Amino acid sequence: MRSSNLPHLLLTLSYFHSAPACALNIALITGSTRTSGPPTVLHPRVNAFILNILEQRGHDVAQIDPDDFPLLEKPHFSYPPGRAPSKLQEVHSTLKDADGYVCVTPEYNHSPSPALLNVLNHFGSSTFSFKPSAIVTYSAGQWGGARAGVSLRTTLSELGCLPVSAMIHIPKAQEVLDRDGNINASTDNDVNDPERWQKYYGRCFSQLEWWAEAARCHKKVADPFDESPAFAKSPNQRNAP
Repeated sequence: MRSSNLPHLLLTLSYFHSAPACALNIALITGSTRTSGPPTVLHPRVNAFILNILEQRGHDVAQIDPDDFPLLEKPHFSYPPGRAPSKLQEVHSTLKDADGYVCVTPEYNHSPSPALLNVLNHFGSSTFSFKPSAIVTYSAGQWGGARAGVSLRTTLSELGCLPVSAMIHIPKAQEVLDRDGNINASTDNDVNDPERWQKYYGRCFSQLEWWAEAARCHKKVADPFDESPAFAKSPNQRNAP
């Protein structure tokens, strides 16, 4: 460690240990545009489930809907400053101001949904960088979209919002959750035990909260873009000398 970084590190640790836990700004990026089945359309109940959890944990949540995005033609970073369409600019501001991200996706052909990727691809990595993310997947089958979650990790890592290690997978979501996004406790299945689910998703979101608060605190003493500025000219800026 360089000695010049030590004062910044000590100040950050002091602030982090003395600061009370407080609400985070979380961008909840949902990933389905389906309107009908079969199979059952599951994203409304899953989105409601995750939204309720985050709000119950005391966070300010902004939900970003892929229905608001056309198929990518021109990303936000291709417009001159202040000249992007108003909706695109609004979402960019929401993402930029977020302390962390939660991405919710079904699994299509062992991959994240194209609707979710379309949203993410509208923005450059500097929008997301130096903040954490969490991955939530679901399916009507037994695997809960786990393969989509593994694939999504590389995308989020490249955007700079590193995903926490714990993910949330919801298999047979039509049985686990009712239409309002509540655990379906009307069945005798142990899988639908609310306490077990609370421990399961609590592991993921506690990791997200830890990293999000740590990153937010450290930005008060060190600007992460000082030595890692956003690429603003061309892709070859990332090339080796």
